[in-house]
Amino acid sequence: MSEGSRHALVTGGNRGIGLGVATRLLADGYDVTVTSRSGALGEDAPAGLRVVACDVTDAASVDAAFTQAEAAAGPVEVLVANAGITSDQLLMRMSEDEFASVVDTNLGGSWRVLKRASKGMIRARYGRVVLIGSVVGLYGGPGQANYSASKAGLVGLARSVTRELGGRGITVNVVAPGFIDTDMTAALDEATSQRYLSAIPAGRFGAVDDVAAAVAFLVAEQAGYVSGAVVPVDGGLGMGH
Repeated sequence: MSEGSRHALVTGGNRGIGLGVATRLLADGYDVTVTSRSGALGEDAPAGLRVVACDVTDAASVDAAFTQAEAAAGPVEVLVANAGITSDQLLMRMSEDEFASVVDTNLGGSWRVLKRASKGMIRARYGRVVLIGSVVGLYGGPGQANYSASKAGLVGLARSVTRELGGRGITVNVVAPGFIDTDMTAALDEATSQRYLSAIPAGRFGAVDDVAAAVAFLVAEQAGYVSGAVVPVDGGLGMGH
């Protein structure tokens, strides 16, 4: 089966990195479904993307989203788990909810969509899964104990599922972006921006397309022998941490 006939689903695909990944996969010929909490796409989304509503913190919502996507395009063969949130706060000030909500969305949400997608992948004996992590998942970040822990957990999730399902033609990898040129980095003041840039050997923030290119490789047919890997897209910031 050609990549162009594969059904790919990208969670949180309505903006930022998720939308960039979905746009790249669409251009590569995949049949692409994206999820958003509202079930809507932004004005900058390209024509051809299918969208379904999904709250990754709710198993019933995840199941309903997959059921709707499968009814439209068949089983999900490529999954990109991108949906996530941040709620930065210093450790001593971080509330129970600030910790739990970030971990449940970023790590728990990835587990829920991977669990649901695996049903069809096991039957087909084929699947490509990419979990969108972060350089701070292994590098750490002050004020990001919740976010860093959630992203570090994706590595254990990917490697455990690789050991469970690797013999069924299913790969699970993590792409770990660094500082990517999005609305978040655009809002930084000049001094902060320069401080971050000085720590990146490449001397620039990454582009969404840089992340999308890494994902596109990992979900392709030729990446079938790559699984349980963490692929940094961070300009050298993490140095493989």
